[in-house]
Parts: sequence; structure tokens; C-alpha cells
Amino acid sequence: MLAHPGLVPPCSGKIAYTGRINKTNPLSYLFVYPGTSYKAAFSGSGIDMHMKPGSGYFEVVVDGINPHKIFVDENDSTVTLAKGLGEGLHEVEVSLVYEGYAKRPEFRGFTLHDGGKMAPAPKLPELKLEFIGNSITCGYGNEAPDKSCPFADSTENHYFTYAALAARALNAQEMAVARSGIGVYRNYAGKDVPNTMTKWYDYTCLLDSTQKWDFSQYRPDVICVNLGTNDLSTKGYNIDTYEQYYLRFVRHLHEVQPQAKIVALTGSMLGGTPLKEQKAALDHVGEIVKAEGIDYYRFDMSLQDGSLGYGASWHPSMRQHQKMASELIPFLRSIIK
Repeated sequence: MLAHPGLVPPCSGKIAYTGRINKTNPLSYLFVYPGTSYKAAFSGSGIDMHMKPGSGYFEVVVDGINPHKIFVDENDSTVTLAKGLGEGLHEVEVSLVYEGYAKRPEFRGFTLHDGGKMAPAPKLPELKLEFIGNSITCGYGNEAPDKSCPFADSTENHYFTYAALAARALNAQEMAVARSGIGVYRNYAGKDVPNTMTKWYDYTCLLDSTQKWDFSQYRPDVICVNLGTNDLSTKGYNIDTYEQYYLRFVRHLHEVQPQAKIVALTGSMLGGTPLKEQKAALDHVGEIVKAEGIDYYRFDMSLQDGSLGYGASWHPSMRQHQKMASELIPFLRSIIK
């Protein structure tokens, strides 16, 4: 990587981060989970971001207004995030909005226009939320025009998911640990069984066993778990096995984050007998873990019925995510003391 004059490196201390980030290289921070974000305050007329080429899709917000999506392609290493700004202090926030486990994005710092200066890192909200989930939490296809569209990184935008919307409404930090197709004991259609969430949750980056996650870096007040759609939506599932793995996972979450309230969610896509069995299993898990002193809650999303449209492959649309958020926000507010 070539040095840039006036480069503010990722390790400068002037940048605030939320999410799971591998910081082994102080000049190039690696992350893969959607929702991972970084924020900086600065003076000057503009700001550039330096990235590993091919890092993919990000949502950028300058001075708290006009979120817009950018794409870092294979030929890009520098992207202008803002220019022509007026005098005074400005703030930029950048969020990964797609699943980066294949492209493995890397952030390599900022440079400022016209002799601008970095201010101290913005203060992040005290309230911390974590969302563990699958494609729904990732934002799979929420920007697609209809259900006939296949999956594409370009139509996935975590910034407009129920999780991110709820976090912003509650003025909270948000960490997402999510992947499309992932489950508790088996993934979608029983595929790729070893690579479930219960395997990869303890690592900084999905499908990367080179670094265990340090749970002390982020102590969530609430952990929302939205897993089960992939375990149970296709033939051959075993509800007892699902319950056993879910119980084990909840106990593990309490072990590594004992301060957190744990909320077991059901999503908006699963219906019929599988949903009925899932709710019963999650309720039973609650009976067990509450007796063990674990602060466990349940919440069920409304099922989508098409009235708010669909995203790609029958996934929730933007409007469906807004509805999910509007349901979840009051509930989370009620349990946050």
C-alpha cells in the first residue's frame, strides 16, 4: 500500500469504531460483518477514504443527513466521501452494508481536503445492542424491486434493516453478527452444517479461524438472536436438535456476556407448523434458562404477507424492515432500564 500525504491511519485514535474488526495490521483494518462502522469528526472542505480495492458496498452519512451508498470496486483504492463542505466541524460515518466474508473489506484511513484537521473521535452512544442473525438481519435483497430477483450484494443494505433502524431509534451502538443462510444447528436446506453460527460466533470474522473475538471489546446491554428460519424452513429438520443447540448457544452467550439481556426473536419469513414448533422450543428454552438466572426474553415479529412488498427471493422489503423495527423498538425500550 502506498502512503498518502496527510494520511490518518485506522489506528490513529481519532476514529470511533463499532463492530467486529481485526486490527492486527494497524494500517489496514479488516472486517466482514454487515453493520460494522467507523466515524470521524474533521474540519476542512472534504474527506477521502482509502480502502483495499474491491471492498464492496458502504453507506456514507455526512453531518447526519442524506445517507448514500458507495461501491469500492476492484480499481478503487481511494473514494471521496464529501467535498465542497463549509467551514466548521463535520462528521462522517461509514457502514459496511453487505456480507463481506468473501471480499474481506479493509479500511486504510482518511485524508482531508484543503489542510483540514481531524478532531477527537466522536463519542459513541452508551447503549449497546447486538443482533445475531441470518439473511433477515443482514438485509438480504431489501433493495431489490421484487421477489423474483436473485441474491446480489448490490441489493443488500444492512443500514435499512430492522436491526439498524432500531439501534438508531434507540440511540444505541449496533453490532451485527449475521450471515445469509446460517442456522443454529444446520444451515439452509441442511447445507454446510459445520459452518453454523454456533461455530463461528466466537471468531472476529466469519469463516476465518485466525482470530478469536475478544468479548471485552464490546459489552452489549441487549443481545437479540434471530436464528431458526434456515434450520426449520426446509424438510428434514429436527425440532429437538434445534432446541438443544439453541439452549447451548444461549448458555454460551450468557457465559461470554453475563451482563446482557438475551432476546430470542422469531422472524417474518417462517410460518405454519415450523413457526409454531420454533415458538414452543424458544419458550421451553426460556423456562430452562430463566431458572438458571439468565435474563431471557421472547419477541415474535409479524409475518410478512406481501402487503409491504418483498425483497429478493421472498425476503423482507425495506417497508417490511420498517414494520419489524416499529414492532421491536417499543419492546426493547421496555426492557432497557
